[in-house]
Amino acid sequence: MTPAVEQVEQGDGWAVANLSGLGEGPGFRKVRQELGVEAFGVNAIVMPPNYQSNMHHHEEQEEVYFVHSGEVVFVFGDGSEKTLGPGGVARVDAKTLRRLRNHGEHEAVYICFGGKDGYVGRDGVLPDDGERAGPIEG
Repeated sequence: MTPAVEQVEQGDGWAVANLSGLGEGPGFRKVRQELGVEAFGVNAIVMPPNYQSNMHHHEEQEEVYFVHSGEVVFVFGDGSEKTLGPGGVARVDAKTLRRLRNHGEHEAVYICFGGKDGYVGRDGVLPDDGERAGPIEG
């Protein structure tokens, strides 16, 4: 097995990284920029304890949030509040007001994906000689 990636590594048509290699301390990790993502926006955010984002909305892009660690409270413009822990996922329309809060005693880490103009459909193609999904042998 190969060692776990720590810094950004790029190859022919791919890039990998670890969030720890994209920055230190609280704040944004520019995943899109560092990995060369062109089809949608993606950032990771390390939110310090007892901190909240600005209340905001977007002009065009719908967003999906994935909570990696900690707990993040989503406060929506209609007054709703929803708390998501590790593995939690939220979708927010572009025009919907939202604010994110970390009420915890530790950092919270979440990833935000943004895009517009719809789903392209299932377009995965297996090569003719490709191995199929299943248990790894050996």
